[in-house]
Amino acid sequence: MPKWLDNAIFYEIYPQSFNDTNGDGIGDFNGIIEKLDYIRELGCNALWINPCFDSPFGDAGYDVADYYKAAPRYGTNEDLKNIFIEAHKRDMHVLLDLVPGHTSVQHKWFKESMKAEKNEYTDRYIWTDTIWESPQGIGSISGFSDRDGTCAVNFFSHQPALNYGYYKPDRPWQQPMDAEGPKATLEAMKDVMRFWLGIGCDGFRVDMAGSLVKNDEDGKGTIKLWQNVREFLDKEFPEAAMISEWGEPDKSLQGGFHMDFLLHFGPSHYNDLFRCEEPFFSERGKGDVSEFVAKYKENYEKSERKGLICIPSGNHDMDRLARTIKGDNLKIAFAFLLSMPGAPFIYYGDEIGMRYVEGLTSVEGGYNRTGSRSPMQWDSTTNAGFSAAPKEELYIKQDESVDRPTAEAEMADEKSLWHEINRLIGIRQAHSSLMSKGEIEFVYTEKNEYPLAYVRSAEDEKTLVVINPADREVSFDYSCNVKECIYDFGGKITSNNGKIFVPAKSAGFYELG
Repeated sequence: MPKWLDNAIFYEIYPQSFNDTNGDGIGDFNGIIEKLDYIRELGCNALWINPCFDSPFGDAGYDVADYYKAAPRYGTNEDLKNIFIEAHKRDMHVLLDLVPGHTSVQHKWFKESMKAEKNEYTDRYIWTDTIWESPQGIGSISGFSDRDGTCAVNFFSHQPALNYGYYKPDRPWQQPMDAEGPKATLEAMKDVMRFWLGIGCDGFRVDMAGSLVKNDEDGKGTIKLWQNVREFLDKEFPEAAMISEWGEPDKSLQGGFHMDFLLHFGPSHYNDLFRCEEPFFSERGKGDVSEFVAKYKENYEKSERKGLICIPSGNHDMDRLARTIKGDNLKIAFAFLLSMPGAPFIYYGDEIGMRYVEGLTSVEGGYNRTGSRSPMQWDSTTNAGFSAAPKEELYIKQDESVDRPTAEAEMADEKSLWHEINRLIGIRQAHSSLMSKGEIEFVYTEKNEYPLAYVRSAEDEKTLVVINPADREVSFDYSCNVKECIYDFGGKITSNNGKIFVPAKSAGFYELG
């Protein structure tokens, strides 16, 4: 694993909403470069940039039209290269968002595959043999080309699925993984990776990484595919980092990924913490952390206790954290996020408590996600400093509340969320037990009870973390020798006869003897 991942703190940038330097209402590459010092000052030393390749933007860039060309609305390939150069000057690393499962219908590969005459792209996508048959269990599009057949899609109807083969083919048109078409698709994606790694990016966050091989119930084919990619990277780009959107770390790590995202859908119970009717991190104290911990422990053991499971504050697909978690509880939530194993991911604006903007019309395939993609709020000037465009030309409507948070105001207030996150990152980076690879042992995670307590350890260092978002004092049985409090918010724990008492709405890290 690249050494820099050991202490990586990622900042996710949704480029179209981050910082506009040319006044067209859409963020751009130069806007990212302009704010690198801000990101570094916060404490983040790595970036994940959402898809920034040429696209018709039917799905916010997750519908790629050309993997080798930066989207002109953001700038040129040279501008993107300058992000890598400027980030590296600041000892920061950059992951691009790789979308290997599908393209846009406007991609050259797909236009060629639509032709009735056989060519090198005929088998680049998943096509049935006849217009009258659709792929089972997958969406599809049909009746739009001279080619006889129906084409599978991976998500929206304008995102045709690339062909990596079927693990268990059961129809004549389903090609095995070792057929020429699937092999050519994989090699084409390796070439894309070569191109951007050669220009200077440090690796990839891989979209829908577990979905490539079809009829692959146990993921064995997809694991084998990524092991092939891992072999290529180890040979040509051994320092390239790979982080998967998979949600099953036992599979993704086996496939050669360095870290796996904890997803907001599926079995993770991640949303039990932040985004449900009674989130664990609400001050009401009616949430439950036990099922989240049970699933986390299961994945932790399956992935050989490597702990390389990334827990994001949010991302472009989720409600903003501040939609359900309020006030000081946002600080307590970040005390948790920044003390867990794996690299933390902070979604742009979460560090200042940006809100979900209610009632927006969908923009570029965002639908209900659009409210989490509003432009960054930098200061008190026009459009909160995001853009000099008239406000009706902004990519997405901004939060227009008079009390909307801004980076400028948060940085000026020593008691702000921004400063608490900055402080937490500094403490994490100063203690090996709290970094990505430190082990974790949960010591109190009772059903429907508070607090949450766990011990992080690495080498000779052990740190007890106690998190209590509830608006009441709580206690739990645990005997330990606390040497020093290295972080506290809302008050310190006290102990008596093997029982620990935890103040209301508090978080603390304690070095153990």
